[in-house]
Amino acid sequence: MNSLRIAATGMQAQQLNVETISNNIANMRTTGYKKLRAEFQDLLYQDLRAAGSSSSQSGTEVPTGIQIGYGVKTGATSRVMTQGSMTQTDKELDVGINGDGLFVVTLPNGQTAYTRDGSFERDSNGQLVTLDGYAISPAITIPDNARSLTINQEGTVEALIGDATTTTQLGQIQLALFVNEAGLKSVGNNLYLETDSSGSASVGNPGDSGYGTVLQNFLEASNVNAVSELSDLIAAQRAYEMNAKVISASDEMMSSTTNILR
Repeated sequence: MNSLRIAATGMQAQQLNVETISNNIANMRTTGYKKLRAEFQDLLYQDLRAAGSSSSQSGTEVPTGIQIGYGVKTGATSRVMTQGSMTQTDKELDVGINGDGLFVVTLPNGQTAYTRDGSFERDSNGQLVTLDGYAISPAITIPDNARSLTINQEGTVEALIGDATTTTQLGQIQLALFVNEAGLKSVGNNLYLETDSSGSASVGNPGDSGYGTVLQNFLEASNVNAVSELSDLIAAQRAYEMNAKVISASDEMMSSTTNILR
């Protein structure tokens, strides 16, 4: 019975759906996390009677035909890149993005990565780095005797050096835009990599046309909505149970058929 295989594809699809939702819930407190959404597509159909085929010698045609579907498959797990809420931290090296764009990060192998996580620190050389020690690009170094560090909404980093009474510009934070941000590849540690689907990065300063601004002493929270995720989880669980019920019903039908043939 095809219903067994069809229901099995439904159970597999809802299992993946639950795994996607559970990952979203697990990252509710992850800085800059963007939720994933499972997308599904129906499988191929068997045409038992083609629509538009001839039904008589007088030229009448079948209006609808007969098709039997063979279940469901996973089409994609698309990333929702909506803005997360801004959380005040009062930490001078925390920077949140308000609007479009991602911070540019240089990995140890020289590869460029991107992130919405602005939890920055200073390494032993005074360079501005991520929590994993990856330098932001372009590199910004903060001297040991720097004080009153400020980062304005346009990403300009300034500080008072030593006994100076006027600020010195230390560097410029830049943001990257992509034609298709959802096409970026997640590699963990709050990092994304460019792909053919995302297109090439367009790098500019915060506040430029199309780019968001940055806020010092703030971090962007995850865009996961707890109520929505729990609602989706319940719906996925019910769909899984219904597919399991189809398998149970199909098994009973096969058992009845077997008993008749005995």
